[in-house]
Amino acid sequence: MIAALPHIVAFFNALTGVLLVIGYRHIRAGRRLQHHQTMTAAVISSVLFLIFYVIHHVFAPVYEFPGQGIVRPIYFAMLTSHVLLAVAVTPMVAITYARARRGALDRHKALARWTLPIWLYVSVTGILVYLLLYHVYGMGA
Repeated sequence: MIAALPHIVAFFNALTGVLLVIGYRHIRAGRRLQHHQTMTAAVISSVLFLIFYVIHHVFAPVYEFPGQGIVRPIYFAMLTSHVLLAVAVTPMVAITYARARRGALDRHKALARWTLPIWLYVSVTGILVYLLLYHVYGMGA
């Protein structure tokens, strides 16, 4: 089960990213109900991601990134921005979602303009980190 956790984490991360894009397209098309449903699913997917992420990092050994050359500074720059923005976007997601639920749509929209691109960046870079670690360099295999 522990060996499957990185893949489960990546699945929920990717699912969140897909749901964010779909939710954005719904709101741009004026489909508020579908936007709400999709963004609720994105929040749920993110919560599941976070649960499995924490479980994984409690039980998984710490790996040293084996990449060399130009990929090494690129990886660490991406990882650093990913972690810092993940920490920053977590309360932003909660506040953005709460504003929508309360019907404070002007305030929701104002914050969502910042939350969405950061959340999407965190999702995409999370997948890239996963691909580098588990598929390019075979960590944990």
